[in-house]
Amino acid sequence: MTIGTDIGIMERSEIKEALPHRYPFLLIDKVLGGTVGECITAKKDLMHEDPCFEGHFPGRPIMPGVFVIEAMAQAGGILSYLTMIDTEPKPLFFLAGVDNARFRRPVLPGEELFFEVDVQRVKGGIWFYNCEATVGSSLAVSAEIMCAPGGDR
Repeated sequence: MTIGTDIGIMERSEIKEALPHRYPFLLIDKVLGGTVGECITAKKDLMHEDPCFEGHFPGRPIMPGVFVIEAMAQAGGILSYLTMIDTEPKPLFFLAGVDNARFRRPVLPGEELFFEVDVQRVKGGIWFYNCEATVGSSLAVSAEIMCAPGGDR
C-alpha cells in the first residue's frame, strides 16, 4: 500500500493476516480506518467472559493496564504491516519501549475500547507511536510506544 492511502475497515480475519497474535492475546477486534504510514483507529469489545477479567480483580473486574498497552502496540503493528506490506521478507515487530504511560480511568467489561495510534517517526526501522485508548469520549490510557523489528514472519 502507498503511504497516504486510506485504510478501510478490517475484520478479525484480516487482522490475523497482519498480526501473529491469537486468542487470548489478539486484542484488536476491528480496524475502523486510518491512513497508511500515518495513523490507525481500532477497537476491542470487552466481554465479561474475557480471561483477563476472571482474576483481575474478582468482584471488581478491570482490564489490566498492560493489556491496554499491548493492544495499542498491536494496533501499531497492524499499521506498520500495512505500511510495509510490499516488503519481503515481512518483518515481525516487537514491543520495544513504553514512555509516558498514563492510566486515567479503569477499563471495564462490557465497554468498547477504541485505540488511536499515530506515527510519530520511524528511525532505524524502529516505529515510534503516540497512542490513546478511549471509552466513549473518556481518555483511559495514553502512551508513547516503540516497536522494533525482531525477525521475519
